[in-house]
Amino acid sequence: MAKKSDEELSPMDRFMNRLRGSSGDGGSQSPDPSQKKVHFSLWYFIVALLLITWLQGYLAEPQREKIPYSEFKQWVRDGKIENLVLQPDKIHGEFKDDKGQTQHFVTLRVEDSDLVQLLDQKGVKYTGYAENKWVGLLLSWLLPLAFFIFFWSFLIKRMGAGPQGVLSVGKARVKIFAEKEVGITFDDVAGIDEAKSELEEIVQFLKYPDKFQKLGGRIPKGVLLVGAPGTGKTLLAKAVAGEAGVPFFSISGSEFVEMFVGVGAARVRDLFGQAKEQAPCIIFIDELDALGKARGLNPMGGHDEREQTLNQLLVEMDGFDPRSGVIIMAATNRPEILDPALLRPGRFDRHVAIDKPDIRGREAILKIHAKEVKLDPEVDLKKIAGLTPGFVGADLANLVNEAALVAARRDAETVTMADFQGAVDRIIGGLEKKNRAINPKEKEIVAYHESGHALTAMMLPHADPVNKISIIPRGIAALGYTQQLPTEDRYLMTRGELLDRLKVLLGGRVSEEIVFGDISTGAMNDLQRATDIARSMVTEYGMSDRLGPLTYAREPRSAYMDLGIGSRTREYSEQTAEGIDEEISRIIEEAYQATRSILKDQRENLERLARILLERESIEGDELKTFIAEVKAGHGHRELANILSSAGGEI
Repeated sequence: MAKKSDEELSPMDRFMNRLRGSSGDGGSQSPDPSQKKVHFSLWYFIVALLLITWLQGYLAEPQREKIPYSEFKQWVRDGKIENLVLQPDKIHGEFKDDKGQTQHFVTLRVEDSDLVQLLDQKGVKYTGYAENKWVGLLLSWLLPLAFFIFFWSFLIKRMGAGPQGVLSVGKARVKIFAEKEVGITFDDVAGIDEAKSELEEIVQFLKYPDKFQKLGGRIPKGVLLVGAPGTGKTLLAKAVAGEAGVPFFSISGSEFVEMFVGVGAARVRDLFGQAKEQAPCIIFIDELDALGKARGLNPMGGHDEREQTLNQLLVEMDGFDPRSGVIIMAATNRPEILDPALLRPGRFDRHVAIDKPDIRGREAILKIHAKEVKLDPEVDLKKIAGLTPGFVGADLANLVNEAALVAARRDAETVTMADFQGAVDRIIGGLEKKNRAINPKEKEIVAYHESGHALTAMMLPHADPVNKISIIPRGIAALGYTQQLPTEDRYLMTRGELLDRLKVLLGGRVSEEIVFGDISTGAMNDLQRATDIARSMVTEYGMSDRLGPLTYAREPRSAYMDLGIGSRTREYSEQTAEGIDEEISRIIEEAYQATRSILKDQRENLERLARILLERESIEGDELKTFIAEVKAGHGHRELANILSSAGGEI
């Protein structure tokens, strides 16, 4: 049942929700961040109760004048007293003042045996006061007891309420989405068609379980979604629940483990207990590697809390009835560190790989995210997809949002291709900083540095085409950049392509050395990337003629994240290590000399391109294509210079 909004609730319902410290039906949805959360405290009730009691007594009881007992007796003798109430410890009543108005008074009672006789003589009406012992008992014992019972019950309730409650420490901190609350279907997922087709069978089982059970078929108990961060693993799991129309239990692997021993296992039991009550449903565990890391990797021992939690998860999955209609889905980007017991048949039976989208997938993803954006008719999403190789779904969603922000900054009515290009530059290179003060000498060095990268890429057959050259500072330390875009999606790299990539990286430093006879620190990142490529060629890809087709990298690596596992181990001799270092140095030195030869031959073009950058600060589009064509054809650049001089403004 869908939860009512706060506006649909009555004032009493809203008050009770705040009293319980919850705003819904068991945490099925997170609170609206736009509404300020009201923190209720029991002290509000206590202070209000005391204030009301005092005001009631103060306003209900008439104002009485305190007088001495001697003055009271004198008033009796003078006939001013009208009515009296005699209490064991005090006397209060009414008297007439000099103006004849009736006033109230009170005085302390003393031992006086003649008082009653005096009152009788003066004809004063008086009455006694009978103390109610039951009322005193109630006020002195039962009322405080009731107050403490209420306070204790309230405290226990607050301690156990919500996922952060002390008494709910063993409860699974799961977010439960009802059938209508998921709101995501396969139409909202693009670029991963193979993964969607794999999971359609899961949807069919949840919708029509008899279709499989009558043939004796068994649906997989668990589905493991494997892919790089941002590829849409969580989105795809929600889409399965939305298509099947079943409840969706979402929890992170890190939310099971606490500092208290046994809490994680208790939460696993509670999660599966809740799921069985609402079957058919889907349990989704995000970041499974936080919970399911292979046992025995902990250097402090094998009986820590995380391993106990993992053991309980394995037991619960084993005891699962496949006919119950509860399916477990999990997502991770580091499957190589998961415990083998999790991946065996009967637990996570099916592994669905979610790869980075190709150009067609990126175009489909852009179409989904651009539905709510006002695009200019000239916007070509296919061309934008070509500008974003390696982008995943989250990157593309951010790209569309950044383009809309760029258009909003200039008060535009629609988002244009230039806005998308600016968004790509910002995501790849960082924020543009035109106001950064750079002296003319450094600006000239940067211009020749980027020209060296670009010219080297233009002259090499296996290098990616140059799309843009800029000497506008971006990000934290980038003083300029050369943007290369591949003509198609690639999944393999040949040795020739890797060597050409090395030469392009070294082109900036070589250009500085040729033109200025000196080198700067601007090539630090280029040298680091070049060294990594050369090392991988020798130690991982077996591309060294001297060392042969062997691999020397024994460290297991994630296929989706550039992270190693554990410490690096070396399983080769010192002589081999020396040979590896020599081969890396040789490969880089040969690439350096080849790049030097290319740029010496293209010295005239290097000078011309650097002057264009110093004048325009960036070059792209048709002007860059014309320059590249003439460089490759060996023609002069007088025509290009005329085009650039007549263009005006920044390119």
